[in-house]
Amino acid sequence: MRTALVLLTTVLLIGAVAAPAAVSGASTHALDDVALDCSYPMTVTDATGEELTIEEPAERIVTTSPSAANVLWEIGEQDRVVGVTEHAMYLEGAEDRDIVSDEEGWLDHELIVEAEPDLVLAPNATGSEEVEQLRDLGLTVYHFHEAKDLDDVAAKTGVIGELVDACDDAADTIDWMDERLSIVDEATANVEPVSAIYLFFDFTAGADTFIDDLITRAGADNVAADAGIDGYQPISDEVLVNASPEWIILNSDDPGLPDSEAVNQTTAAQEGHVVIVEIEQVNQPAPHTVLAIETMLEHFHPDAYASAVEAAESDDADATEADDVEADADDTAVEADDIDGDNGDAVDDGDDTDDTLTDDTDDVAADDDALPGFGVAAALMATLLGVFVLSRRR
Repeated sequence: MRTALVLLTTVLLIGAVAAPAAVSGASTHALDDVALDCSYPMTVTDATGEELTIEEPAERIVTTSPSAANVLWEIGEQDRVVGVTEHAMYLEGAEDRDIVSDEEGWLDHELIVEAEPDLVLAPNATGSEEVEQLRDLGLTVYHFHEAKDLDDVAAKTGVIGELVDACDDAADTIDWMDERLSIVDEATANVEPVSAIYLFFDFTAGADTFIDDLITRAGADNVAADAGIDGYQPISDEVLVNASPEWIILNSDDPGLPDSEAVNQTTAAQEGHVVIVEIEQVNQPAPHTVLAIETMLEHFHPDAYASAVEAAESDDADATEADDVEADADDTAVEADDIDGDNGDAVDDGDDTDDTLTDDTDDVAADDDALPGFGVAAALMATLLGVFVLSRRR
């Protein structure tokens, strides 16, 4: 049985997130303070309220939307993926996986079953009704909540890492996001936000969306959110004219400005302030959304971004130099220990000589008992002779 993945829904809600599967004393991260725990068996509760017990890490995974697939690629677990939708074809090697959707974007349940997954990862673009249909076919399905911001993206990355026993790689990916975002935050700390709007297929992203979070993080005010638009909605000419955004954001699948009088009246259109972002980076809530922020920021505040990047590179160089100095100091300490060790061996050699001399003297004393009449003189001569021989050896 098939359920449509409407094109707009696929474009907009192509990924999602849930609370961490487990919380324990593992590593934590600044984005959302998620603690990751890859202990099995694990019990998790997904967006539908279903409690799933995962006995062991999933080895055969089907993803019903590309954002989940992207996370698996990002954390280096793509070899576990046996099935993806056609919208994940941009991922390297995805063409070698089973395609579980048809050309119209509908999920094919029969193809999913044939892929024999032991886990299906279903972002919120897959409706809860369809999730239940897949479960009725005997499949283990984890359904995600809609991602509303970057914290949700980080948490989603952690959940998937836990489900496939890749906590360290998931943590490294979240750390990578943190490091890139720290440069972004440095660049936007003292800038005056520009006004911007994201346009795609006559829709926009308003408040309570992760795209709104991306725009805000890049140092802009999202005029759609300011106009009271929530979620993903059509954009009216009135909003565009009244807001007159300084920047218009487009994606690589819809890179042309809409040919309308309202758009042409905006400050962005009149000044040529248009930024085009890769659709996968702006529409799929996965770690690579950080790259969309950087692209926007580089256009919105080029000088501030360049300065922040330069400062980060300088800090990295200083840290590397400090590490090199510390490494040289460690090497020097090791060499000093080696020298001390050699001196100790020299002292030990001296002790061996003393032992040899003592042993020789004892032998002479024993001989003294065997040679009456020459005892003291013979012992003295033997001792002197031993000292001479040993001095020649040294």
